[in-house]
Amino acid sequence: MTWKILGSLVAGVCGGLLLNLPGGEALSLVTDLALAALLFAVGFSLGEDPELWKKVRSLPPISLAVPFLIALGSILGATVTGLLCRMAPGEAALVGSGFGWYSLSAVLIAQSYDVALGTLALLTNIFREILAILFIPTVAKYFGKAAAVAPGGATAMDVTLPIVAAHTDGRTAILAFYSGTVLSILVPIVVPFLIQLLQR
Repeated sequence: MTWKILGSLVAGVCGGLLLNLPGGEALSLVTDLALAALLFAVGFSLGEDPELWKKVRSLPPISLAVPFLIALGSILGATVTGLLCRMAPGEAALVGSGFGWYSLSAVLIAQSYDVALGTLALLTNIFREILAILFIPTVAKYFGKAAAVAPGGATAMDVTLPIVAAHTDGRTAILAFYSGTVLSILVPIVVPFLIQLLQR
C-alpha cells in the first residue's frame, strides 16, 4: 500500500508537469474522475455485503454512536493541534475531517479549497493510518476493545479492520466495520460543509 501511495503521488507529479494546461483544466478533469471513482468504490463496498445491515443491527444500541464520537474527536483533536501549530482553526478542522480517508478528503480539499491544504490532509491521514496500524494492539490492550476502533477512523472498514479483529473479538470487528462505513459516508458530507463555511 505504501508503494501504491508513493507511486501514485510520483505519477501525479509527472502528470502535472506533462499536462500542465492553462487554467487548471487538466487538474479539474483528473480530480472529478478520481472523486467519482472513489465514491463508486464506497458504494460498491457497501453493496457487495448483503449481510451488512443485519450485522449492524446485532450491535448494542450505544455502539451506534461510536463513529460520530470518533468524527467529533478527530475534528476537535485536529483543531487543538492546529492551534498549537499556529494554523487557522477552521483549516485545521478541515484537515481532521478526512477521518483517515486520505484519498477522498485530499481530493475534495485540493479541488474546492486549497491545493496546499489538500496535500497536508493527504499526509495527515496517511500518517494516521500508519500510526493506527502500529498502535491499535496497544490501544486494545490498555484502553479496551471498543477504543481500538477509533485510531483507524474510516479505514476501520478495510485497511485496519484485520488488525482490530486480530486484537479484539468478532463483535468489535463488526463495530469497526460499521464505524468505518459511517465515517466513509460522512467524509463527502462533512468536508464540503466545512469548505463552504471557510469560503463565506
